[in-house]
Formats: sequence, C-alpha cells, structure tokens
Amino acid sequence: MSFTTSIPSFGLGTFRLTGKPVIDSVRSALELGYRAIDTAQIYGNEADIGQAIAESGVARSELFLTTKIWVENYASGKLVASLRESLEKLRTEQVDLTLIHWPAPGNGVELPEYMEALAEAKSQGLTRQIGISNFNIELTRQAIAAVGKGEIATNQIELSPYLQNTALTAFLKEQGIPVTSYMTLAYGKVLKDPVLAEIAAKHQATVAQVALAWALQLGYAVIPSSTRRENLASNLLASGLRLDAEDMAQIAALERNGREVSPEGLAPVWD
Repeated sequence: MSFTTSIPSFGLGTFRLTGKPVIDSVRSALELGYRAIDTAQIYGNEADIGQAIAESGVARSELFLTTKIWVENYASGKLVASLRESLEKLRTEQVDLTLIHWPAPGNGVELPEYMEALAEAKSQGLTRQIGISNFNIELTRQAIAAVGKGEIATNQIELSPYLQNTALTAFLKEQGIPVTSYMTLAYGKVLKDPVLAEIAAKHQATVAQVALAWALQLGYAVIPSSTRRENLASNLLASGLRLDAEDMAQIAALERNGREVSPEGLAPVWD
C-alpha cells in the first residue's frame, strides 16, 4: 500500500453504512487487500467495524484506522473520553488517525480548545496522528497555529472532478499538509459524465476508476465506499491507472463548484 506521506493513499469509506452492510463491506474490502478504513463517531458504525476487523483475522498492526470526533465531543472535558469510547467500539487501544470532523464555527467551543484537546489525545497515546476535516484556508491556518504545522496529518475535504477546490488544495500543498478526498464520485453524479466516460473508454477502465485515478495523480488520498464486492475490487484498480496530461486537462475543465455537502452550523464559509 503506497502512502501519501504518513497516510495510506487508498482506503475504505464507511459513511452511511451501519449493521450488516458495513460489516460485509469491511470484510470484503479486507479480503481484497484494503488496509485503511475510515469511520467517524457520528456514523454510528464503529462497533460494527470493530467486529468486522476482529472476525477478519487481519492483524491490527497491518491496518490504518481513522475516526473523527463529533461536534458534541469538542469540549476539552469530553474529547479524550469520547475517543476512548470509540477505541472500545473499534476494539483497539489506539487509532492511527483522529480528525476533527467539522470546524463548526460558533458551536460554543473555540478552535484552539478542540485542537489542543485533540493534541492531548495524541500525547496520551490514543491516536498516532491527528488532523482536520472540512476546514477552509483560514481555519486551517488557525489549526496550524494551535498545534503546529507538522502535527496535522491531513485535511479531509470534499473533492471531485466537479469540485476541485484549487485554492484550498494549493494552500495545503504549500503548508505540507496532505489532502484526503472524500465524495470523489460526487454521490455518483460523475459516473454519468460524458467526458469521463470517453477517458474511461480510452483506457478500458470504469468512470469511477478514472475519477479516483485523477485524485490519486494529484497526490490526494481517496476513501471511496461501496457495499458491492465487485465495485470494491474495481475501485482498488484505480491505483494502477495512469491518466495522461490531456486526460488531466479535460478533467480540470469539469470544475463547476459542485459541492454536495455543506451542513449549516458545521461547515465553514468556503473559500
């Protein structure tokens, strides 16, 4: 598994999956060779994932587990305790990466407080690395000021051929903060794109593989999800697909600020 600095470049997303569907998805993914799994407290599936991992027989040392702290646990008196609960559900003593899920400006807990609490969780050995999710340029600057540039392992943000976020990704690159792309297929919307379909036909690939390969070639980590084994296997093949400069230029032209997720009260003002 290749790594984007210190995080795996390809992982399994588990958003909106609970119970048997997520257990089966994780089990299939691990059998196919996935070794990074992304979850979050709010997904309500940490215990299911813990069960799937335990039953898989894959050694914990081979896995890279990411979870995200939910807004109600941001206060310094709650964050560490909430992460301990997550670890219990995941049946592990430590996760590899813990993120602040949304910046949630104005929710009553200031950014320095929750970033320092996250750093405290790391110092207690509950997580190997810490990071952020859904932070804009200004809030990323504030997060760096709170814990130090080298401490932020990634900013996990919505990115797809329809939402390329070039100002933010350029800033993160400049700061040496790796990018994790979620919703790379834009809830499946890009799968119907004629430009991507043409590129896919040229490479005898699927449109999903083309979108994922685009993100990987830009240096982003990806975490696509699926409940279908054949899609999990197919997605993984994107790692071996090389797009040429013309392909990348055609995809760059698909930008349309097509944001799918921006919950009020949780999302920042986007750059």
